[in-house]
Amino acid sequence: MSTAIAATRKISFLDLKKQLAPLRPEIDDAIRQVLDNTSFINGPFVSKFEAEFAKYCHTRFCVGMNSGTDALRFALMAAGIGPGDEVITAANTFIATTEAISQCGATPVLVDVRPDTFLIDPAQVERKITPKTRALLPVHLYGQPADMDELAEIAKRRNLLLFEDACQAHGSEYKGKRAGSIGLASGFSFYPGKNLGAFGDAGSANTNDPEIERKMRLLKDHGQSQKYVHDIEGYNGRLDALQAAVLSVKLKHLDSWNAARRRNAAMYAERLKNSPQIQLPVALPDRTHAFHLFVVHVKNRDAVRTGLAEMGIDTGLHYPIPLHQQKAYAAMPFAKEKFPVTEKSAAEMLSLPMFAELSESDIDYVCDGLKRMTAKN
Repeated sequence: MSTAIAATRKISFLDLKKQLAPLRPEIDDAIRQVLDNTSFINGPFVSKFEAEFAKYCHTRFCVGMNSGTDALRFALMAAGIGPGDEVITAANTFIATTEAISQCGATPVLVDVRPDTFLIDPAQVERKITPKTRALLPVHLYGQPADMDELAEIAKRRNLLLFEDACQAHGSEYKGKRAGSIGLASGFSFYPGKNLGAFGDAGSANTNDPEIERKMRLLKDHGQSQKYVHDIEGYNGRLDALQAAVLSVKLKHLDSWNAARRRNAAMYAERLKNSPQIQLPVALPDRTHAFHLFVVHVKNRDAVRTGLAEMGIDTGLHYPIPLHQQKAYAAMPFAKEKFPVTEKSAAEMLSLPMFAELSESDIDYVCDGLKRMTAKN
């Protein structure tokens, strides 16, 4: 006899329709303005968003890009990172982080993460530094900034450059400083599912360094200092005006959305705190978590996930196969290494539904289902 629990409701992992509905008139008007103006590439709408997001992040500059991947890649390239260099990053990140490193000609070096926050472990960073190391690229995973003071101290002492992968950390803070404003440069992704998401691929690189900004602008626009004047051979990595206009509308709501995410995270934590089978995410007191994702860790994760799906609860996996075990990196030196915290996390982590519009009853249903499934499995 089947022990499956019949679904009584449907809870999406992410519901962008609920986010869009109240914004629709303003977004429609913003898109209409772009269509009327016909400045689809570069132009006033991109410049407007760049100025707004730079101010929001407390940085001097924001350079709109077509993705967070290009934002990270061009930031590294603008700082002179290239062939022969090594860049240290976290082992449990999405492949875009290491793509940015390898595609500018450098070599990614992976480091395991802390078992409480799953952020890059500064103590292990120190052990991976070699004469070829040029930079550190910590990842603000799931919306919580990495341990930037410790990493900045290491970078200063070892004469390294410090960057930030802030692609999941829009609006988060580290000791009062916005994520993306601490390193030499930072990359943000505006993929639609992010806390600040466009209607397609988009990103930005932020910096306080005018020379880094100048070089990133060249790199993302065919090396042009002005139309048809190419100072270098660049790339086509521009943010288009329609995405910029959408982002300008949504940016005004980011803080309230993040506050709602934190309220939802607090409700999850309160309801699940007495469940010993469930490891809850740790939000450190000296930083403000944006809760792009709410990730728990459970034994028998796949069975638990299947049971939740039968109840109508969507979940995610971020990320089920670590980078050092990916076919794409089979020839890399780190493919032979062991990263025990990353590997254990990959087998046990489970991302619960998380978005600003989740209701308290939705959270109750998810928590009840998770407790039932972990007890069964």
